[in-house]
Amino acid sequence: MSEMGRSGYWRGLWVLMLSGLLAACAGTHPDAPERAEERLIDEYIIGPGDTLSVNVWRNPELSISVPVRPDGKITTPLVEDVQASGITPTSLARTMEEHLGEYIRDPVVTVVVTSFAGPYDRQVRVIGQAAEPQALQYRENMSVLDVMIAVGGITDFAAGNRAVIIRDEDGERKQYRVRLDDLINGGDISANVDILPGDTLIIPERFF
Repeated sequence: MSEMGRSGYWRGLWVLMLSGLLAACAGTHPDAPERAEERLIDEYIIGPGDTLSVNVWRNPELSISVPVRPDGKITTPLVEDVQASGITPTSLARTMEEHLGEYIRDPVVTVVVTSFAGPYDRQVRVIGQAAEPQALQYRENMSVLDVMIAVGGITDFAAGNRAVIIRDEDGERKQYRVRLDDLINGGDISANVDILPGDTLIIPERFF
């Protein structure tokens, strides 16, 4: 199969899968709770795509700003392939100190996250008829209005009041209806429901 043929095949397969998923959302689901059960995030967890500032006290030549690779690791001067994803910046700093201790005396390391992507399981994903479908880093007290602002709203073809949030609750996957038309076009603030880490917002296309 030619490169163009393979590209067309995968594009068609993706469209078919997405169409089926959006069609499944056309059923009846309970409205999303306006105030969802809070999931506390005690400390920030580093994820692939984050940018870290690694500062080694009194050793500026070892200090660096570095991205977290897709495999979750970072490489800094003297220290290669250290796991960063899935742990806190403080934990990473202690790990870096252990590694650097082989080369310098009593290293003191500080790790600061300067650009956030976060772990994949805490991202909020928006697919379907959003102006800019994408995955967003969850922020504390995030609402569906915050998500709509981030993705540029919905398209002219969106069935906003048939949008659905897919959410994992106690190991069970549940679906909740979201009234995006009422919120965005009608100004109904009661439709501004909470978003939780790991939510997927699906916005189907309306039928003409």
